[in-house]
Amino acid sequence: MTTSGTPSVRHCSVNDAASLRAIRLESLLDSPQAYGSTYEESRTWAPRHWKALCRQWNYYLAYLDDQVVGVVSGGSNDLHPGTRWLYAMYVSPGARGSGVADLLVQEVEQWARGEGVDTLYLHVAEPMTRARAFYESAGFSDTGDVINMERDPSIQLLTMKKSLV
Repeated sequence: MTTSGTPSVRHCSVNDAASLRAIRLESLLDSPQAYGSTYEESRTWAPRHWKALCRQWNYYLAYLDDQVVGVVSGGSNDLHPGTRWLYAMYVSPGARGSGVADLLVQEVEQWARGEGVDTLYLHVAEPMTRARAFYESAGFSDTGDVINMERDPSIQLLTMKKSLV
């Protein structure tokens, strides 16, 4: 995919369920080690499931030339009450380097500040060196905390954080 123009980001609504499905399935094919779900399970979800995700989760979609090219989510973490986390970030290969990733992170940062927190956290799969490098360039630092991915314990998730003040 070749893109031009100015990227934009918007909060995902129920009307965006097909776009969320498309970019999520693309992400699972492109970077299967990065996510806690798999392409095989996600592709079988009915349209009502994708609509429910749009209603229940805090997703943001990035667009270039009216094509969805990125996704991110902001949420809580039950194991760390009171914290806010960046989840499920992905940018299509043809849109990498276009500023889309920065816009997606900024959107979650703005949401987290609105939630009253001064630190944003994320987990990144250890094999995802490009993602780790991007997060470091965006101001995240490694906390030293490591957990194993639930669906595949052989994949380690590194915890990173960024001060929002």
